[in-house]
Amino acid sequence: MRTAYSVETVRAAERELMARLPEGTLMLRAAAGLAAVCVRLLPRVYGARVVLLVGPGDNGGDALYAGARLARRGAGVTAVPADPARVHAGGLAALLAAGGRLEPAVPRRADLVVDGLVGIGGRGGLRPAAAALVERIPAGATVVAADLPSGVDADTGEVAGAAVTADVTVTFGAYKPGLLIDPGASRTGAHRLVDIGLELPSPEVEALQHADVAGLLPEPTAASDKYRRGVVGIVAGSARYPGAAVLAVAGALRGGAGAVRYTGPAAVAQAVLARYPETLIGPGRVQAWVVGPGLGDERGPEVREALAQPVPVLVDADGLRGLDPVALRARTAPTLLTPHAGEAAALLGVPREAVEAGRLAAVRELAERYGATALLKGATTLVACGASPVRVNPTGTPWLATAGSGDVLSGLAGSLLAGGLPARDAGSVAAYLHGLAARLAGGPLLAHQVAEALPEAWRETRRG
Repeated sequence: MRTAYSVETVRAAERELMARLPEGTLMLRAAAGLAAVCVRLLPRVYGARVVLLVGPGDNGGDALYAGARLARRGAGVTAVPADPARVHAGGLAALLAAGGRLEPAVPRRADLVVDGLVGIGGRGGLRPAAAALVERIPAGATVVAADLPSGVDADTGEVAGAAVTADVTVTFGAYKPGLLIDPGASRTGAHRLVDIGLELPSPEVEALQHADVAGLLPEPTAASDKYRRGVVGIVAGSARYPGAAVLAVAGALRGGAGAVRYTGPAAVAQAVLARYPETLIGPGRVQAWVVGPGLGDERGPEVREALAQPVPVLVDADGLRGLDPVALRARTAPTLLTPHAGEAAALLGVPREAVEAGRLAAVRELAERYGATALLKGATTLVACGASPVRVNPTGTPWLATAGSGDVLSGLAGSLLAGGLPARDAGSVAAYLHGLAARLAGGPLLAHQVAEALPEAWRETRRG
């Protein structure tokens, strides 16, 4: 599992370690790791043109010490400060002693640019001088960010104004949430973690990997039958949106439950049966409900009736409209809400732009306000539940931005709920498999192709 830690947590761990080490040791460790990554990115170090964008703090010091290492190996290293009057003294001395240069302007050509403008403590966007340097990064240069791209909020992934877009981010000691959460995550490129010896507590954010998902997937046993494996009920679709029911059932059938029961309009039930004759039709006992996809204006009391039952309920799409936080918090069985940014904005009473800019805060607020597990869909899907670390889904592709893909996700997550997974795990595993299936299917992508690729995604996680 990949874990990420807040700036406050990382800073505390750094202070504790620095108290036991000679002064400057952590910066030299970080710089050595940063330089090692840069070496691997360059076709050859000797004669390479390297530019350091240098801020006034420790992040600039990391870049300068790394640049000194590259200069000693024959690279032509130029440091460009955002503020010439405020440059890390020790790092600058090391660079100049190694043959590097300090220049007032960014060269027009470079093989590699190291972003050392702003460290993890940066907030509120880049200052004009730093933003001007970012605008002058030479085209075609490989951009390496030290710790995180400047202009990205380390704790939230928020981007306020100009920011660096890196090809590789070399982060020190621990991943930070902003590296994993959009919009910042889209600017980080590939991640490289440099171990500098920090001792860290429980994370604020985590991301599942193949082995974690494989360990959570429900496995049938010799004693299993379709009822012991769980039955998921689907309340979805309408005369206007019959496909939503078909797609939710498609996801549910591939989610590990023993059976899928559809309880929607008769005409829609016929469409479901025509595509998936395995589906049970009509009322009956279930171990979890999925309600909301494609109900449109025809939604009746189904959402309230499902939420009144003592079983897990996933609420999506049209089912999210008009939810009562007080009633939801009173439920004793788990509730999983799966909104996209617009639906989340309506639930929170804020503009959609506020949710998209501050996704981590939004998903935490959803979970807290509604007493539920919240899955916020998007380029990076987030899952929040109580005081547990927020989970960031690392799989997916922009091709998933297609009609009906959310219906498949809802059915899949509901099936995992019926199979016995807690809501947080069901949402996280469903998002992971859903994104992996989309990658396997390729693009352009139709929603039913995501459902069809789920068995292969399931098998791939088990292969590791």
